[in-house]
Amino acid sequence: MPPKRKISQSAPAVQAEEPHGYEFLGPPGAAIISFGLPVVCYAMAFLCNDISGCPPPSLLHPTTFDLEQLKMEVGWKGWSGLLNTKAVLGVFGYYLLSLVLYAFLPAEEASSTPLRTGGRLKYRFNAFYSALFTMSILGAGTVVEGAEFRVWTFISDNFVPILTTNILIAYGLAFFVYVRSFTVQHPKDPDMRELAAGGRSGNVLYDWFIGRELNPRITFPIFGEVDIKAFMELRPGMLGWVILDFAFIMQQYRNFGKVTDSILLITAAQSIYTFDALYMEPAILTTIDIIADGFGLMLSFGDLVWLPFTYSIQARYLSFYPVELGYKGLAGVFAVQAIGYYIFRSVNNEKNRFRTNPDDPRVKHLKYIETSAGSRLLISGWWGTARHINYLGDWFMSWSYVLPTAISGYTILNSAKHPITAAQSDAVFFQNSYGKYAVPGEAKGWGMIFTYFFMLYFAVLLIHRERRDEEKCRRKYGKDWERYCKIVPWRIIPYVY
Repeated sequence: MPPKRKISQSAPAVQAEEPHGYEFLGPPGAAIISFGLPVVCYAMAFLCNDISGCPPPSLLHPTTFDLEQLKMEVGWKGWSGLLNTKAVLGVFGYYLLSLVLYAFLPAEEASSTPLRTGGRLKYRFNAFYSALFTMSILGAGTVVEGAEFRVWTFISDNFVPILTTNILIAYGLAFFVYVRSFTVQHPKDPDMRELAAGGRSGNVLYDWFIGRELNPRITFPIFGEVDIKAFMELRPGMLGWVILDFAFIMQQYRNFGKVTDSILLITAAQSIYTFDALYMEPAILTTIDIIADGFGLMLSFGDLVWLPFTYSIQARYLSFYPVELGYKGLAGVFAVQAIGYYIFRSVNNEKNRFRTNPDDPRVKHLKYIETSAGSRLLISGWWGTARHINYLGDWFMSWSYVLPTAISGYTILNSAKHPITAAQSDAVFFQNSYGKYAVPGEAKGWGMIFTYFFMLYFAVLLIHRERRDEEKCRRKYGKDWERYCKIVPWRIIPYVY
C-alpha cells in the first residue's frame, strides 16, 4: 500500500512492452494481501477502543481467553454493526462532493509522460483547492457548532460502518476496472488506453490485485472524463486521513473537555504532509503509481482504506487516551518531523528541477551519467548520496507520527466499580459523560502494537518499494544501471543500507 508520491529520479518514463514476472510472491501473496488487510483494519478499529482499553483486557490474559468476553470488551454488535445506511449515504456524499469540486473548480492542465503508443494523456489537477474548499466547510461548521458539529459526531458514531463502506467501494472499483480492462484494444487502442506491463500475467486474482489497465478512465454526464487512478491517488482517501484526524481531535475534546498537544502535533504534521502532496499534485505524473502500475485492488484499497484508516490510528488512540508531551517532548518530536520533511522536500525538489529544467541554477552543477535509453541519472547531490534517498525522509516523518503516543496502552475502568487510587491520580483522564477513566495499568506498552505499527509497516513498505524500483530500473537501463549502482552503492540510508 502506498506512501504517497513514490518518486525516484530513475522512475522509467515509458514502460517496456513485455509483461514482467510476479511481485508480492505472486497469486498467494496477492490473496493474502487482498483478503487479509481488511481484517487488519477491523482489528485496529476494534482492539484499540474506548470501551475496555488498548488492547482489550482479555487479550492480556491468553490462558483465560473467552471470545464472548472479548466481544463485550470491543463493543461487537454482530455483523449488522459493520454497516448501516447512514454511513453509506455519508461516504457516497463525500465522494460526490470530491467529484463536483474536481469538475467545477479551476484546475491546472498537465500532460502525462509519453505512453508506449506515443501519445500523452491530459490531466486536470485541483486537489489542493478542493481540499481547501472542503476544510473551509468543516471549519465553518466547527465555528458554529463546536466539537458537536454533526460531521465530527457522525464520524465518531459510525467509524466502523464508514470503514466498511470504503472497503466495499475499493473492492467494487477493483472489480469494475478489471472487467472493463478487457475492452482495451491491445497493443494500440485508438483512445490511448493501455494494459499495464505487470498486470497481464493471465492469473485472474493476481491481475485483479495488481491492476490490469494502466490508466482507466470513465466519462460521467456533467462531470466529464475522470482518470480513476489519478483521482483516487490524492482526493478521497488522503484528504480523508486529515478529516479523520480532526474528527478525533473533536472526539478527544468531547471526551475530556480538552485538546492535548500530542494530538495537535500529530494532526499538524500529517496535515502538512497531506497538503504538501495536494499542492504538488502534478508531481504524481512522475511516480511509479501513474507511470507503471495498473489500477487494481492494490491501489484502490491502499488509497481509499489503508491510508486513511491506518495512518490515523495515532490520532484515534489519543482521542481515547490523551498524552501531554510538554515543551521538551514537542521539541523532540518536531525536530524529527522537520528533519524528515527537509530531506523529503529537498530530494524531490532536486529531482523535479533536474527533470524539468536541467539549466536551473539550483541543479545545473549536479553531475550525472547518460544512459543508452536517453535518461540522465544523478550521481551527485541528494541522489548521489543514495539511490532512493527520498524514502529516508518519508521514514523519518513516520517516526514523528508515532512518538507522541509515548509508551502506549491503557485500560478503561468504571469509576463506580474501581475508585481511583492516589497512585493512579496523575495518570487518570476522566470521561465524565460515561463515568469511566483510563489508566495505563497492565496494558502499558502493549498499545504500541497499534500506535507504532505505522512506523514498522512503513519501513517494510519503503524497502519493498525500493526493491520494486530497482527491478524496474534494472530492466530499463541494463548495464547502465549496474554502472550507476557502482557509483552510488547505497540504497536508502548511506553507509547502512
